Amino acid sequence: MDSITLSARHLQAFAEVGFQVAGGSGAHGAMTALRKIIPVEAYEFVAYDPATGRHRSLVSSGYTRVDEDAAEEYARLDPYRQAMASRVPLPMGSPGTELYYRRHLEPYGWRSGLTAPLFVGDVTDARYKARYTGLLHVNSRRALPPETGTVLGAVASTLAHVTDLTRCVIDRFGLPPGFHAIAFERGGRRRAVAGWPGSEAVEREPAMVDLARDFIDSRELSRRGLWLDSTGQWREVRVHRAGVGFHGAIHGAVIAERPCSLPYDLTAREVEVLTRVALGDSNPQIAAALVLSVRTVTTHLEHIFAKLGCDSRTRLTTKVLAEGLCRLDVP
Repeated sequence: MDSITLSARHLQAFAEVGFQVAGGSGAHGAMTALRKIIPVEAYEFVAYDPATGRHRSLVSSGYTRVDEDAAEEYARLDPYRQAMASRVPLPMGSPGTELYYRRHLEPYGWRSGLTAPLFVGDVTDARYKARYTGLLHVNSRRALPPETGTVLGAVASTLAHVTDLTRCVIDRFGLPPGFHAIAFERGGRRRAVAGWPGSEAVEREPAMVDLARDFIDSRELSRRGLWLDSTGQWREVRVHRAGVGFHGAIHGAVIAERPCSLPYDLTAREVEVLTRVALGDSNPQIAAALVLSVRTVTTHLEHIFAKLGCDSRTRLTTKVLAEGLCRLDVP
């Protein structure tokens, strides 16, 4: 890829592109910033969905019409496949693309353009595998300046986050610091959660798929609890509803966790007892479920009441549910 001399305008635009993608106005904000240094009149972000293996138009501006089938048609062209391999933007009208452009762009007055393959990750370092997320078309009715391809190539890895459908589209739910999270579709497919590191603990627990499915099918908006993972580490877990996939259109769930010690100096057995109390079980029922004597259950409850500062089962249940002190029921 050719080099360019970066001016203060270039640096300011690049910074603004990153800001808009990360937390500002997304695609439109990023392209507004980019238009300050390249005269793009129209653009289209096309996302690649790894769940279906297909491309689809995600965001566009400036075009009279956008043909939904055109995205998949373009992505199958051999010149674009070569552009993906080289990570170099493909100019409008390149050999092998003429028919596409005559059909979809030239009738509307577009005379120049580029298509940039979008990859998340460092494509220059062989130690890290860059992940393809889609493409960006830009067009103009005038000739674009020679440095346009180099500029697009420089910001492609930032713009790639716009088309990354593996990331979870969610409402902000205010997780405290230290949580790791994974989103689930009802069918079990996992997706990353934008802004939060992934959870290896949830990833290696197969039963979390069933937990997510049970939660999605319930009427709950959120769920909290304590989970003892396969390594013997207690974890604070929060489950929230989320929209995942294309424009967040698929009902899903976010499971977030962080390591913890048992609160209030509770023991593992006391957590099991108070979990049964919160379910409404009597002492004999708890004893039968945990294979304990009724007297042992009574003793555990005395300790639990003292540690949590409660004087009744009703107050205990309220506190347990509010603070997520139950043991999470992982199928």
